[in-house]
Amino acid sequence: MKYYQFKPLNVGRWVIWSLFALVLLVSPKLFTSNLSVTMLSQMGIAIIACLSYNILLGQGGMLSFGHAVYSGLGSYMAIHALNSVSAGDLAIPVSLIPIVGGLAGLFFSMLFGYVTTKKAGTTFAMITLGMAELVFAMSLMFSEFFGGEAGVSGDRVAGQPFMGITYGPAVQVYYLIAVYTFVCVALMYAFTRTPLGRILNAVRDNPERVEFIGYNTQMVRYLAFMIAGFFAGIAGGLASINFEIVTAEVVGPVRSGGYLLFTFLGGATFFFGPIIGGVLMVLASVLLSELTKAWLLYLGLVFLFMVMYAPGGIASLIMMNLRVASFGRLREVWVSYLVLGVGAVLVLLGAGSMIEMIYHLKLDAAMGDTVKYLGMELHVRSAGTWFGALFATLTSLGVFELARRQFRAQWSAIQADIEKEIKRRETE
Repeated sequence: MKYYQFKPLNVGRWVIWSLFALVLLVSPKLFTSNLSVTMLSQMGIAIIACLSYNILLGQGGMLSFGHAVYSGLGSYMAIHALNSVSAGDLAIPVSLIPIVGGLAGLFFSMLFGYVTTKKAGTTFAMITLGMAELVFAMSLMFSEFFGGEAGVSGDRVAGQPFMGITYGPAVQVYYLIAVYTFVCVALMYAFTRTPLGRILNAVRDNPERVEFIGYNTQMVRYLAFMIAGFFAGIAGGLASINFEIVTAEVVGPVRSGGYLLFTFLGGATFFFGPIIGGVLMVLASVLLSELTKAWLLYLGLVFLFMVMYAPGGIASLIMMNLRVASFGRLREVWVSYLVLGVGAVLVLLGAGSMIEMIYHLKLDAAMGDTVKYLGMELHVRSAGTWFGALFATLTSLGVFELARRQFRAQWSAIQADIEKEIKRRETE
């Protein structure tokens, strides 16, 4: 007689994925301005790109400095395919253009990855950097394909409309990106649950033992590299539809550095970390850059402090607090969080005022001796203004450091109690 076993329904997983789909569906209904819809579209593209990069960094432990090569080449192939559709030479719908970008990313990752994944560790990182510089130099040399400095432009309103969808309005493009985002995120999550995804984690953690049990670590890295290139190419194809122009910047080192930085900030050790990183990437490059000319400096400082105090990224902070909350101990640290938060904001305000004054003196001195900062007028040539900003920064920094030390002792005690509780439950 056969016995059939049924696994219980994972309600939590269904709730999370349903909420994710719901957020993608209703976001343009809540944020209706043209800027908001454009930013939402860019967030979807950035989420796919950062998650594809995390297959290398977080899942496989491969630090790549050239991931933009595959998203960028995917963009170029997609924009050429879009122009072929407009000319009537290619009979595919515009909605499948991102797949062209994905196949291009797969092809080039197959081509370059065969050499790149021969080595691991620092050597792998240096080879990817060399590949990135090579492709970026080629993008300026071969103008027939890359379009030179002007790039290659296209028109996404091509081919026959399907059910009235022309991809002319930005909201129609957003929903196309949203569908691809949901499907790609689901597929990349499914990859982490496959035997290949698991053995990739093992290659990251202990490649010698993986070799010992009979697996070819180079082939595992190569396969993961191709999968990451495919999804990066899809992100590039979506970007070509969204912006209707592709320039050499998309394969440049700045774009690759952005993927690395924001994937790390979001949290490379958790699957949802790069999703947070992709959202932050768009907020920083669009909103923060509009608020201040020194946005790259602020971004660098945030990255520096995250490396020093929270190397696991924002996702690790969320998971640590969820762990404490599950044991009912989170309420004990809310006062410390409040003091730390207020101290951090005051430090940021004080340091930001000095940074803005320095930028004004160096770049906009001809515009006068005052600079607007959060509704205040700062006199950049007044000693009192500089003294006040410096005093506020140092005082807030001292308060923050005292609160941080007290919080660290409190946090360590809570973690020790949690470990004791876990061991007690295991013995019952």
